[in-house]
Amino acid sequence: MTTKEATFTYTLRLGDDALILGHRLSELCSKAPFIEEDLALTNIALDMIGRAQAMLSHAAELEGKGKTADDLAYRRPEINYYNHLITEQPNGDFAHTIVRQLYLSAFEFLFYCELEKSKDETLAAIAKKASKEVQYHWQHAMDWTIRLGDGTGESKRRMQIALYELWMYTGELFEMDAVDETLIKAGIAVDLTSLKTQWLNLIKNTVTEATLLMPDDTYMQSGSRKGIHSEHLGHILSELQYLQRAYPDAIW
Repeated sequence: MTTKEATFTYTLRLGDDALILGHRLSELCSKAPFIEEDLALTNIALDMIGRAQAMLSHAAELEGKGKTADDLAYRRPEINYYNHLITEQPNGDFAHTIVRQLYLSAFEFLFYCELEKSKDETLAAIAKKASKEVQYHWQHAMDWTIRLGDGTGESKRRMQIALYELWMYTGELFEMDAVDETLIKAGIAVDLTSLKTQWLNLIKNTVTEATLLMPDDTYMQSGSRKGIHSEHLGHILSELQYLQRAYPDAIW
């Protein structure tokens, strides 16, 4: 595996994470508890879609096969997507949406601050913009976690359930393979082992302030980096790719 091939795969993975989570959050448009939160979640979705476009455009250039970001987004089968499993999980109730965002935005806050140091200039530039956005995403998720966890008995119950149910998808965030190892040596990728303790501290501090309980260590789901997904991704792609498959080569 060459450095260029590894960078293509690495960038594609990051683009897929942003694309699928952005799509999930976009499903909440007009469905949030009140209008200010509707706008907040929609803006986070727009941030994710913008990052996906930047990442997939860079991946298309690295691949060098004349494809565009749209080709990568809309013309791949499910097995060729590499987004983390947590990004494709259903929104569920508002507690599940917030906990999913808590786990992911804490990770991305740490990750993109480190990716700014990448020797790949395009990745570093995307990371510089993303790190500013995810700082808000993290603050938003943290505020809601504390508000709901330390709120009514019902909001506390739902938040605790969401923390437990989504925890099994968090271990995958820190998995690394040959792609990561190749790029870490080249100064392009982030060493995820250096982030796990920091991430756990962010989550523990927030959960404690919210008067909630941390989930116990348990079996962790895995497989997305090999194209193995939950049944939810297929349903997402059936919506996401419908127009492109119904009208091939159509342009906006």
